[in-house]
Amino acid sequence: MKRFIAAACTAAFFISAGCSAVLPTEGVKNAGYSESTTAAEESGGYVPMNYPRQVGMWLPYVKFPEYMQGKSEEDFRKGAAEILEDAAADGVNTVYFHVHPSGDAYYTSSIYPKGEFLDGNYDPLAIIIEEAHNRGISVHAWINPLRLQTAEQMERVPDSFIVKKWVNAGMPYVKNVNGRWYLDPAYPETVEFLGDTVREITDNYNVDGVHIDDYFYPTTSADFDSEAFVQSGASDLAAWRTENVSRFVKKLYDTVKEKDDRLLFGISPQGNIRADYETQYADVKKWGSESGFCDYIVPQIYYGFENETMPFLPTLEQWTELVRGSDVSLIIGLAAYKLGREDKWAGSSAELEWINDPDIINKQIAAVTASEADGYALYY
Repeated sequence: MKRFIAAACTAAFFISAGCSAVLPTEGVKNAGYSESTTAAEESGGYVPMNYPRQVGMWLPYVKFPEYMQGKSEEDFRKGAAEILEDAAADGVNTVYFHVHPSGDAYYTSSIYPKGEFLDGNYDPLAIIIEEAHNRGISVHAWINPLRLQTAEQMERVPDSFIVKKWVNAGMPYVKNVNGRWYLDPAYPETVEFLGDTVREITDNYNVDGVHIDDYFYPTTSADFDSEAFVQSGASDLAAWRTENVSRFVKKLYDTVKEKDDRLLFGISPQGNIRADYETQYADVKKWGSESGFCDYIVPQIYYGFENETMPFLPTLEQWTELVRGSDVSLIIGLAAYKLGREDKWAGSSAELEWINDPDIINKQIAAVTASEADGYALYY
C-alpha cells in the first residue's frame, strides 16, 4: 500500500516538500476483532473475521493487468502478499477484492466465464483470502451485480454461459447500453441469478462479507425497460426502478445471511445522495436506516474540502445523519487516487486542491475519525 500512496503523491511531490498521506497505525491495526483463528478451528468451521471499526481498501479489477495478467500463480501470490503486508502495516483491516466486475469471475465459478485478465490456471480469490487472513485482514468479495461484458467480449465467452444464451435468444433480462450488456433488475429471473452469484461465492470460499458498489441502473432512458414497466402497471418510472434495485439488494443481503448471519453485506454508493436517486435509483436512505438491506454503507465521498457543489465536511454530515439511529455502520470512502491530480469536476476554485494540499487525505481521515462514522476505506 505504501507504494500506492507514493504513486498517488508523485505529482504532488513537485509542488510541496513531500507527501504525508500515510495511514495512521496507532490503535487501528486489528482493533476490535474478537474471534480468533484458533476458535474457528476448534468449532470445526470458519468464523468470519470482521471489525467494528473498519479501515478498508479496495482492490479493483482495473489494477488486475498489473497484478495478474501474464503472471504465474507464484507471481500473483508474491504480489498479493506484498500488497497485503503493506496494507496490514498501515492499519488496514478489511479489503474489498473485485471478484466479479463484469459478468466474469476471478474465482472458480460454474456460472461465469473466467475474467479476461486472468490468463493463468489459479484462483485469485483463494490466494487473496489465504494471504489476507494470515495477516488478520478481513476479505469481502466485491461484485458488480448488473454490469456484464461488452458486446465484443460477449462474442468471445462460451455459448454455455447463461447470459449469452439470454442474449442470443433475445430475452428481455439483459439490455445493451452503449455497447455493454447489463442485467435488467425488473425481472425475477435476474434477481434469482444474482442470488445464485452470491451463493456460489459464500458456499465455496471463507469470505468475511460481500460488497457491491455504485453500478445500479446504467441509464435514465425510458427505453431501457419500457416493456417491463408497462407490464408492471406502475405509473412512476423512477419509483418503480428504485423498488427494483432495493429488491435485488435485499436478495443479496438475504443470501449472504442464509449462509452465515455473521457474514457482512456492504454497499458503496456514490457520495451525492441526490444523484443516487436521480441517476441510479439507489434508495440509500432506506438502506441506511432500515434493517434487512446492508450491514454497512460506504459512500464514496470523493470530494475535497473546497469542492463547490459537494464539499467534504457537509457531505460527511449528510451521510452521518442518514444512518443516525440505525444499526447500519457508516464507512467513509476516500479518494486517495486523486492525490496530485486536477479535479475538473470540483469547480474552478477547487480544481487544484488535490495538488496544492498533499495532506488532504490525512485531514479527511482526521475528520472521519472525529465524526460518528465507523471507519473509512481508501480507493487508490
